[in-house]
Amino acid sequence: MQNQVDKMKKRIAYIVSYFLLLLLIFVCQKPLFMLYNEALTKGVGMSDFLQVMLHGSSLDATVAGYLTIFPLLLVLVSVWVKRLPLRRILVPYYGVAALLIGVIFVVDMGLYPFWGFKLDASVFLYLDSPEEAFASVSLGFIFLRIAAILLLSAGYAWLLAKITPARIEAVKNRWGATIVLLLLGGGLFVVIRGGVTESTSNIGQVYFSNDQFLNHSAVNPCFSLLSSAGKSKDYAAEFDFFDEEHRQSLFQGLYPSDGITQQVLDTICPNILIVLWEGLGSAFVEPLGGLPDVTPHLNRLTEEGIFFTQCYANSYRTDRGVVSALSGYLGLPTASVMKMPAKSRTLPAISEELVKVGYTTDFLYGGDINFTNMKSYLLSKGYQQLTADTDFSLAEQRSNAWGVNDDITFEHLYNQLKDRKEGPWMTTFLTLSSHEPFEVPSHRLSEQIPNAFAFTDECFGTFIERLKQTPVWDNLLVICLPDHGFRYPRESVDRGGEFAHIPMLWLGGAVKQPLKVDCIMNQTDMAATLLAQLGLDHSMFSFSRNVLSDGYTYPFAFHAFGNGIAFRDSTGVSAYDTKADRISYEYPSPSEERLNRGKAILQTVYDDLGAR
Repeated sequence: MQNQVDKMKKRIAYIVSYFLLLLLIFVCQKPLFMLYNEALTKGVGMSDFLQVMLHGSSLDATVAGYLTIFPLLLVLVSVWVKRLPLRRILVPYYGVAALLIGVIFVVDMGLYPFWGFKLDASVFLYLDSPEEAFASVSLGFIFLRIAAILLLSAGYAWLLAKITPARIEAVKNRWGATIVLLLLGGGLFVVIRGGVTESTSNIGQVYFSNDQFLNHSAVNPCFSLLSSAGKSKDYAAEFDFFDEEHRQSLFQGLYPSDGITQQVLDTICPNILIVLWEGLGSAFVEPLGGLPDVTPHLNRLTEEGIFFTQCYANSYRTDRGVVSALSGYLGLPTASVMKMPAKSRTLPAISEELVKVGYTTDFLYGGDINFTNMKSYLLSKGYQQLTADTDFSLAEQRSNAWGVNDDITFEHLYNQLKDRKEGPWMTTFLTLSSHEPFEVPSHRLSEQIPNAFAFTDECFGTFIERLKQTPVWDNLLVICLPDHGFRYPRESVDRGGEFAHIPMLWLGGAVKQPLKVDCIMNQTDMAATLLAQLGLDHSMFSFSRNVLSDGYTYPFAFHAFGNGIAFRDSTGVSAYDTKADRISYEYPSPSEERLNRGKAILQTVYDDLGAR
C-alpha cells in the first residue's frame, strides 16, 4: 500500500516541481531583461526589481501552466501503462520548449532598446526580409545573441530533464489516481486562466506602475508574443470597399481640425471629472425622448449645463466605448483596440495631453480593472493612479455581480474630491450598476432594467448636489457621457443604430451658462471639443471633431455594432451589414452618398489600425 502511495507522490512531485522550475526560469529572466536594458542607469532600485518579479509572476504562471499540460497528460497516461519511459519521451519536448523560451527571451531583450515595447506578432512582419531587419546590427551582435540562445536553451533543457523521473510505473488504484491527477489539471486550468474572476489572463494584469519600462519588464515575453499572434491580422486589408483615390475623396473633410471655437467655459484650466455612465442610452432619458421618471436627476441637470442632444456612441461595448471617449478613436465591428496593447499604446488620449500641461490624473472603477486589458490601456495613456474593486472591502466587492455598486463608488469619489486643493487634475469614473444582471439595492421602479438606471441616476444626482456645496465646484467641469447606448425594450427593432443615441452633459462651476447643442455628433468628439476649450492642440485625434467650432460644417455620426455600421446625418441614416454585405436599413430614403461615406470611414479606420 505504501508503495502505491509513493508512486502517486512521485507523479505529483514531478508535476509540481516541473511547473515551479518553469516559473522560476521566467521570474529570473526579468532582472536579466532589466539589467540588459540599463535599468540601473534609469534609476531603478531594488524594490522595483522585486515589484517587477512579483507582479509579473502571474503571467509567468500562465505560460508555465501551458507548458505543463503535455507532461501532465503523459503522467495521466502512465497510470494506465505498466512502465512509461517518461524522461526519454519528454526530452525532445524539453528541447523544443527550451529553445522557444530561449529564443523569445533573447530576441525580446535585444529588440526592446530599438522598439520600446515587448515582443509581439509584429516581429513576423520582418521575417520576409531578414536582410533589412539585420541591416543596422553587426555580425558580432547577432552571433552573441545566438550563443546566448543556445546556452540558455541547453541550460533550461538540462534542468527540466534533471527533475524528470526516468520512468514511472503503473498504480493499482487507477481510477483513484486518475481522479487525483484530473483535480491537479483543474488547478492548472485556473492558473492558466488567471483565476476565477471575469477577466482572463492578459498583459494588463501585471501592469503596476506609471513607468512603462517597469510594466514592460513585468510582462512575460512568451505570453506577449503568443497573445498578440492570436489577435494579429492584416486589418488594413479588411473592408477595402474603394480604391485609395476614391476612399480619400469620400473621406476628405469629414474630420476637420480647424476653425474658431465657441468658448463655453469660464476658464481654460478647469479641474475635470469625466463620468462614464454604463450603458445610458436615450431610451432612459426623457429630454431625448426616453421613458419618463427613470433619470429625473439627469433630466433636471440638463437645464443647468451644456447639453449635447444629438450625441451618438461609436460602439456597443464598454471596452470599445472607453477608448472612443478617452482616445477619440472610432468603434470597430470586428475588433477591440483595448484588447490589443500593441495597438492601443499608439493611440492619443485626453489624459496624456493633460499630463503634458501639468494635470494629475486618476481613474476609478468598481469592477475588475484587468478585464479586457483596461489596466494596461489606462496606464499607457497617462493615468497616474487607478482605483478598482480590490481597493474596497470584500463585502463592497460583492455588492454587485460586476463589483462595487455605484452608491459606494460615488461616495468614495465624493470623499476623494471634496477637499482637493491642488490642481489642475482630471479624474475619470466608470460606473457599473446599470449593467446586467441589473441587480441594485434600490427598487424605486418595478421594471428591473429601468430601475438599475434609476439607481445610478439617484447616486449621480446626490453626488452632484453634495459636490456643489464644496469649494471644488467653482473650478470644476463635470462631463457625463455613457460608454455606449442601450436598446430598450430589448425586443424592439434597432433601426440603423438608434440605440446608440446617448446624452452628453457638461456641468460645473467652470461652465459659463446653460446651453443646448443640437448638432449631430459622436462620442469620439468629446476629446477634440474638450481640448479646444482648454486651448490645447487636438490634431493627433484623427477621428475626433471640435463640434463647438465654426469649422464643424457637416455634422454626422458613425456607429459600429457587432455585424455592421450605421452612418447618420441631417438627411437620415443608412446601416450596412458587413457580414451579409448588404444594406440593412435606410431612413427616410436610400442614399448612396450616406452609405459610401460610412464605408469610407470604416475602411479608413481599419487602414489606420493596420498601420499602428
